[in-house]
Amino acid sequence: MSESSTMPADTDVEDSSKRDFIFLATGATAAAGVAAVGWPLVAQMGKAADTLAAGSIEIDLTKIAQGQQLKMLWRGKPVFVRHRTAAEIEKAAAADPADLKDPQTDEERLTPDTSGNLRPEFLVMVGVCTHFGCVPVGEAGEFDGWYCPCHASHYDTSGRIRKGPAPKNMAIPPYSFVTDSVIKVG
Repeated sequence: MSESSTMPADTDVEDSSKRDFIFLATGATAAAGVAAVGWPLVAQMGKAADTLAAGSIEIDLTKIAQGQQLKMLWRGKPVFVRHRTAAEIEKAAAADPADLKDPQTDEERLTPDTSGNLRPEFLVMVGVCTHFGCVPVGEAGEFDGWYCPCHASHYDTSGRIRKGPAPKNMAIPPYSFVTDSVIKVG
């Protein structure tokens, strides 16, 4: 008999468990290396801080007098924040949605504040005509809302299309009340 065949059987078990440990340790080290190299590659694909900052704006509503409109730029588009008068709110609420090209009530175009109440005095819209993307003029047109001089679309005091070629109401951007006097658009 050869010398190797006289070794005890427990040595084979010991060598097998050492081998298993080495395979596991090598695999764990390789996985950690892949994660260390891969994480920065995946992380760099996320949005940059300046992009995230441009994705939302905060607007102080106390800076807008009643009957006035604030124009801000959000994601490259104008946003109108109108502090409507009681007469403008009344006109908007009186319109029958069945008579509108793009039926929508004034209340459907509002977002609740921090207490869950609608604040009809503040209307927030993307200030772009839905026909060809022109910027409408405020407090103009046949319905005292907005008028698009490019192709004569008339919007009411709720930004709903009432006359002209525009197919839809002016869009309402995603916004929320941060406090009772500050909104965050985006």
